Amino acid sequence: MTERRACRLANQPRGTQRYHAIRREDEDALTQAIVQLASQYGRYGYRRITALLRRAGWRVGKDRVERIWRREGLKVPQKQKPRGRLWLNDGSCVRLRPERRNHVWSYDFVSARTHDGRSVRLLNLIDEHTRESLLVRAERRWSSSRVISALADVMVMKGVPEHLRSDNGPEFVAKDLRKWLAKTGAKTLYIEPGSPWENGYCESFNSKLRDEFLNGEIFYSMKELRVLAERWRVHYNTIRPHSSLGYRAPAPEAWLASTAWPQGEPVASLPAPLAATSCIDLTSEIVALH
Repeated sequence: MTERRACRLANQPRGTQRYHAIRREDEDALTQAIVQLASQYGRYGYRRITALLRRAGWRVGKDRVERIWRREGLKVPQKQKPRGRLWLNDGSCVRLRPERRNHVWSYDFVSARTHDGRSVRLLNLIDEHTRESLLVRAERRWSSSRVISALADVMVMKGVPEHLRSDNGPEFVAKDLRKWLAKTGAKTLYIEPGSPWENGYCESFNSKLRDEFLNGEIFYSMKELRVLAERWRVHYNTIRPHSSLGYRAPAPEAWLASTAWPQGEPVASLPAPLAATSCIDLTSEIVALH
């Protein structure tokens, strides 16, 4: 049977019988780069790997990366089985949407363990609008005074948020904390009990922290945990591609350099909510709470 007749019966163009795959000169180098990034960032899919490749100077699209990804047998392992969620009857969730930087911050705790089996709790604080991680601090035990101390450290550098979203944990609903936040001008937003999806931004960050950092490390001391947690936080803010930001980092290094706190700037130039409350006043209130 001739090629023309066979292609007519198979209903396909004759050109497909003469096509030979074109292997590009940079195919091996690109494949090696993809495999290396996939090994370094085991929880990233091919889209985030594409963003990292473009940042490194590769002129490549996600389709080509996906083809090599599949050819090399790369994939992100399944994290866990799907689980059902409890929602309101109409399937909606009413909450304040972040509109600008320092509009809504959210914070929550994540539990972990050191090598000796002792528990550790990490306080995570993020800006919901920019997705920037403002704080990841580990302590054996947390109290309202320690939460105030952690918030004060961030507010001195970043300013005071308009709203703070959290669950109803004892450290977050403590009278001392609410009184202190009222003095700074920040308003509290407490989610409904048993409704973690109302604090979705922070819950999403918590899952990334556990999946990409906590589950892959053994911590032999608190100092090691704190150092590695801060290193991961900086990586998350400056390097890690974020899908909701067009695969850009929440706070690239160039952006941080342009918005860094000027050396020796007086306290009077702090943002308005903190202008009337100096760093010394904040520290004195924290000491008084202890």
